[in-house]
Amino acid sequence: MINAAISQLAFQLNQYFKNNFQVLEDVVVVSNLMELDGSLVPNANNKLVLMLVNIEKDTVPYQSNPIRRGNDQRLLQHSAPLFLNLYVMLAANFGGGNYAEALKTISNAIGYFQQQAVFDRHNTPGLDVRIEKLILDIENLKIPDLNNLWSLLGGKYLPSVFYKVRMVTVDNSGVIGQVPVITQADQGVLAPDGGLM
Repeated sequence: MINAAISQLAFQLNQYFKNNFQVLEDVVVVSNLMELDGSLVPNANNKLVLMLVNIEKDTVPYQSNPIRRGNDQRLLQHSAPLFLNLYVMLAANFGGGNYAEALKTISNAIGYFQQQAVFDRHNTPGLDVRIEKLILDIENLKIPDLNNLWSLLGGKYLPSVFYKVRMVTVDNSGVIGQVPVITQADQGVLAPDGGLM
């Protein structure tokens, strides 16, 4: 599901570049910048690299386990949806001779995500059915934090932007229980065990 979210963002951004700048190949790749052995990733050269930096549970939209009526009118308790925040980095991995192109390309990408900051099933028909919506917000990093992040990524600083992708919803609709139904009968109320109260 996380792969589907990030791949969808890359796909949408690639479509934007193809439609507006008449490029034939993908400009954006989902990749690391460095291999585990410290070498550069070959397919990321002269590309915008979209990479996952962190995953966190979003506790703000928390809701308890929802109760829904099943086909047979029983009340079923479902597992609560999981809201995640994905932190992604979009880095312009262009060589020194292409630095101006790197700045132009990342500027266009930022502009696209500014005008298209929400992806849902209405404006993104290919969005994975497990994802309700994706909302992008630029996160500001102070220079020391940015330095630490690039150290963790194993590379030298590249023109980049850091996004928080909110409201990634995983709803497996798993039933975790059945809620007893209480009805009135003969001036009394049925208890969960079937007796009158």
